Amino acid sequence: MPITSAMAKLREALIAALRSLLKGKSFIQALIAFWFNPSSCKRDDQSSEETQQAHQTHQTHQTQHTPTQPDNGHVPGKGSRDRSTATSTATLTSTSTSSKKTITTVTLTAPSSPSPSTLQKEFPSLRKPYSNYKSAADFLLEAERLLLLPVQGDRLSQFVNGLKTQFRDRLLNDAACMLPSYNHQLPTGSECGRFLSLDVGGSTLRVALIELSGPASAESMKILSMQSFKITPALKQLEGMAFFDWMAARIVEVVDQVEGRPADSAALPMGLAWSFPIEQTSLRGGILQSMGKGFRAADSLLGQDLGDIIQRACAGHGLQTELAAIVNDSAACLLSQAYVHPSTRLGLILGTGVNVAVHLPVGTVGRSKYGERPAAWFDTASHVIVNTELGMFGHGLLPVTRWDALLNAGHPKPEFQPLEHMVSGFYLGEVCRFAILEAAAATGLFGGVVPPSLHAPYSLDTETLSRMEADTSATLEEAHSVFTKAHPSPGAVSIEDVRFVRTLAQYVSQRSAAIVAASVYGLWALKVETEQELLASGLASSSATAAAELAIVQERTVVSFNGSVIERYPGYLEQCQGVINQLAASSSLAGSAIELVPAKESSLIGAAVALSCLDA
Repeated sequence: MPITSAMAKLREALIAALRSLLKGKSFIQALIAFWFNPSSCKRDDQSSEETQQAHQTHQTHQTQHTPTQPDNGHVPGKGSRDRSTATSTATLTSTSTSSKKTITTVTLTAPSSPSPSTLQKEFPSLRKPYSNYKSAADFLLEAERLLLLPVQGDRLSQFVNGLKTQFRDRLLNDAACMLPSYNHQLPTGSECGRFLSLDVGGSTLRVALIELSGPASAESMKILSMQSFKITPALKQLEGMAFFDWMAARIVEVVDQVEGRPADSAALPMGLAWSFPIEQTSLRGGILQSMGKGFRAADSLLGQDLGDIIQRACAGHGLQTELAAIVNDSAACLLSQAYVHPSTRLGLILGTGVNVAVHLPVGTVGRSKYGERPAAWFDTASHVIVNTELGMFGHGLLPVTRWDALLNAGHPKPEFQPLEHMVSGFYLGEVCRFAILEAAAATGLFGGVVPPSLHAPYSLDTETLSRMEADTSATLEEAHSVFTKAHPSPGAVSIEDVRFVRTLAQYVSQRSAAIVAASVYGLWALKVETEQELLASGLASSSATAAAELAIVQERTVVSFNGSVIERYPGYLEQCQGVINQLAASSSLAGSAIELVPAKESSLIGAAVALSCLDA
């Protein structure tokens, strides 16, 4: 048969097969059926024009958003999706919507009876089980199996053990995570004083005057004055000292609000929670690095000490300050609750991102990771607060579904923070979005017509899922309203469609909670093991401290937490605590209690507590 005739026939076969997908047939079944009996597929096609049009729209969108392979792995908006998958998807779409012979990218022979194995080899993307689902219920059963089964029972315990191995390895030699801070003192709870705290994030500056009153006071931690200031795009463009002058003016505003504290008084000790890169050289100092996130403030100040910069800016506004402590958000979370709960040994941040700080013996961390610290620091410190950068862990351990793989394929750094991609608020909606798009093509969700906004990457906000899960009524009217307002559709969105989306959201959020719980438990177990090892070492200078630490953590360990997901996502905290309880009950330390405790305003209060520990 001439090659042109073969090409034309194969083109028709592919079109018919794609149409047949919408009627529950597998691609291979439909293609073979057309090859031997074209009229049967053509008769079927006459009754499915509207469905075909919706499906082609979905397929065209999938092609438009298929990322190409990046040159260097760091191109924004590009991913590392397998080339063969991207090519076959683009080929199928082009073939069904254009007369261009893009099908020639696949090696073809004259038509004969194509076997399923041959077709799978030529079109690897068709091995995705889109055609295996008979109904939406089947899809949800598969989603439940993929998302939840790997984080239950023995498999979850194996995940914990794998994480502990990664924690130990990276404590010794990884320069990007398991970073020892300069905070080696935990508060006793008796520290007192007034402290100025700053919390500088990507979109907000918060300034507060904190008073610590000790255990004798009815309110041991009190915010005397606090204001939050939006960092607008225009402010982000301020260069050099101009941005820090703006910060100083806001600091003076807050200090002036407190009666009896004039702006020209003696130097006020100040703690800083800083959410940008910094090469910390001491508890109170650090070399400013490029801030990123659209900020230009550091451009002309690179290499200068951050504490000196802020103090100069404040002095220009008549306020004498001393930046005495710099902490990151997870360390601040730990310190803030350690002031009122002496058994606090971990601090968890779970909002847009995820991180944990943990209190460990100094010797657990590789000596090279401490940098050039004075010998006096090591003489004094038996333990240190470690910034785990938890989001970087889990590679090779996490249960990656095809929806996770799609997310990673579109990410500029797909393997940089694998755990964060599965648990944090920034990514939960995106994992769910990919599952929804597949369900629409596979089961006819939304009548096969996806709300247009859902085609855009990261368009399904985790807050939307949170509000949908909050509706526990039988009618789901509120969940329906939330979803349709966020994602209007030209077609009707039924209550059953919303119930389907809400169920998917539950699976995604429950998986997140289980992974976070396993991570927290793994760090707690690491804490116990390293204290036992320190005690067994027989070092007189360390044994007493290790014994005291073991007595605390084996009885009751407080894990302070902060962040929008763990604080406000319906049922998330309870899910997380429940998994921790299950893991603890099944361990050799079954009598130990690990309790999640909220840490309100932890960045501001934690910075103040870090200051108070300097004078203890």
